[in-house]
Amino acid sequence: MPEDRHDVVIVGGGHNALVAATYLALAGLDVVVLERLDHVGGAAVSVRPFEDYDARLSRYSYLVSLMPDALIDDLGLRLELRSRATSSYTPHEDGGLLIETEPGEATRSSFRELTGSDAEFEAWRAFDADVKRLTRAVASTLLEPLPHIGNMRDKVDMVTWSDVVEEPIGVALERRFTHDLVRGIVGTDGLIGTFASLHDPSLAQNRCFLSHRLGNGTGEWRVPVGGMGAVTAELERVAREAGAELRTGCAVERIDVRDDGVNVSGDGFEVIAGHALSGVAPYVLAGLVGERLPQRPSGSQFKVNLLVSRLPRLRSGHDPNVAFAGTFHVNESMSQLEDLHAAASRGESPFASGEIYCHTLTDRSILGPDLADTEAQTLTYFGLHTPYENLSDNAAGEAAYRQVLTALDAYLAEPLEPLILGVEHKTPAQVEAELAMPGGNIFHGGIAWPWLEEGDKPHSPAERWGVSTTHDRVLICGSGARRGGNVSGLSGHHAAHALLETLGR
Repeated sequence: MPEDRHDVVIVGGGHNALVAATYLALAGLDVVVLERLDHVGGAAVSVRPFEDYDARLSRYSYLVSLMPDALIDDLGLRLELRSRATSSYTPHEDGGLLIETEPGEATRSSFRELTGSDAEFEAWRAFDADVKRLTRAVASTLLEPLPHIGNMRDKVDMVTWSDVVEEPIGVALERRFTHDLVRGIVGTDGLIGTFASLHDPSLAQNRCFLSHRLGNGTGEWRVPVGGMGAVTAELERVAREAGAELRTGCAVERIDVRDDGVNVSGDGFEVIAGHALSGVAPYVLAGLVGERLPQRPSGSQFKVNLLVSRLPRLRSGHDPNVAFAGTFHVNESMSQLEDLHAAASRGESPFASGEIYCHTLTDRSILGPDLADTEAQTLTYFGLHTPYENLSDNAAGEAAYRQVLTALDAYLAEPLEPLILGVEHKTPAQVEAELAMPGGNIFHGGIAWPWLEEGDKPHSPAERWGVSTTHDRVLICGSGARRGGNVSGLSGHHAAHALLETLGR
């Protein structure tokens, strides 16, 4: 076998790996990416899941928020990310709470109909403004080495800092808002893929909340025109044009780290390089380098992808084209979220709680011509408090899906099932099997604060950028990095810049 030598080998071909490969190749390094599957992109891909219908859905990840516009411009990505007029809609017994992306009179009126006054709307506006002062400050640092916690703390008032960073977010929700439904809608940002109470002392929910509010400082989640596959296609294009080599069908089985480089091997191949970047979960990386395995991650999300002949009518009488245009909340009052978390902790699942997103109200390009000319729409449901341990087999997944239908039908003027043309659902266990994400954890583990803590003293570029491992020649470029998670490209950017600093480039 001829020697296969490169400057950098990247293990895993997810979207972050493609970002890293592009930056490194543009800097003149010889880069090869090794991907286990027959395509790159990891979870950021589009598929045609329904054999009889031409619809390409973003199967695992679907919206873009945390990817900085500056990163998109820097890489030269030809992407269109569309805003949605509706931020969220939450049906309730007496109607529905509408929150516009740019809140106006319709939002104020909707709050008033729910609560009987303008007080809750003003409280919501005040909290949103306070959080945005923090997120804008943090967002301005996302393409730089990790800032110090003190620099971030000085950017906001101490009440907001305490609400988001120091005390469980549930404390702030109960102090700031009086309505159970409003508390839950605000709190759901802390529970996406995170199994925690809003009062959890670990603050895992707070870190998740901040992460989901960070996007370009505003927290807006935008629709990628063409689906998530369009994002990956652009990342693949710029990586190849930069000169990176992308190899698929290469399942890495071992990484040997030496003083002068690394050997990465699998069935029938061995790659020698000066450095390695890891796009796989830290748990997987530990096994590849022969270290003791850390605690195994556990995911907590249940995905349902649907193709429907048309949007269902709502009991509230509201226009479904408005209600489903943003995030459609189902059973997400704070008391419901807390009750469901407590039940799921006992291995029980009394009801479904989650949110729905309709891509095709904003972008119909993911539908083939025959479907695009009809009333057909795609609906994606993201379920909360559905830990890996509770959805261990296909039967459990099917039962969870039936609970989703029951939860939705409670707010519809007609049953949803007769409108369904195609359906697939994905438990954390299925995500693990298909994407090699341990426990189906979409963040590759827990989310960290996006700054250096008081006691942190970085001694290397990798530590300053939050991509270090126990090996100097191996850096993290995937969602397990300090500022990982979501479709952002940040981990790839940080790993590439840390390595270039290390090499003096």
